[in-house]
Amino acid sequence: MNGEFQPETSVPPGRGWWRWLKIFLLALAVIAVTGAAWCRWVYVQVERYAVLDQAAPSDAIVVFGAAEYDGRPSPVFRARLDHARILYERGIAPLIVTLGGSESGDEHSEGEVGRDYLIGGGVPDAAIIAETHSRSTSESARRTAVIARTNNLRRLVMVSDGTHMFRIHAICAANGLDVLTSPRPRTGLESAMQDRDAIWHEILTYTLWKLRLD
Repeated sequence: MNGEFQPETSVPPGRGWWRWLKIFLLALAVIAVTGAAWCRWVYVQVERYAVLDQAAPSDAIVVFGAAEYDGRPSPVFRARLDHARILYERGIAPLIVTLGGSESGDEHSEGEVGRDYLIGGGVPDAAIIAETHSRSTSESARRTAVIARTNNLRRLVMVSDGTHMFRIHAICAANGLDVLTSPRPRTGLESAMQDRDAIWHEILTYTLWKLRLD
């Protein structure tokens, strides 16, 4: 020993775990604030696109599938199809693409049911393309991109529920599609609780897609 004073370097008992607890709590706070800000941003986008009708002359109208009951479209799916038919009759596009595969064990696909419903409403069979295999929004967008390239469709009007439109626009754009969005009218069956559930569903599914977990 040279007689010089050696400072104490050991951590007093109990100080180490307290320091790590503070770091952990700070990290949790940062994650919570960041998550809240992200959810708020997605919420604003979902709400904006839900009331944004961009329908304009295009090459095709694309209808995203929804539930069907033994060959008949559910009220929500019917509202989407009716909206697409009205756009077609307005001359927005000369072609309608119906999307959607079948659930396990179902005899009918959503794309097929959508096509048949539109034909029954007066749309010529030659003006409809039915895609009958997709099972998710991401898969529907990928298959739509293939249909667009095959048929030289440059601009598309996408039809679905209002809360679905922001995610559709983002995923379609990521697949190289030039799309406009046109939400179907409300059916009058939706409740405030259903609206909240739909928005939270979109926040979750959009986040999973951005994280490449969809």
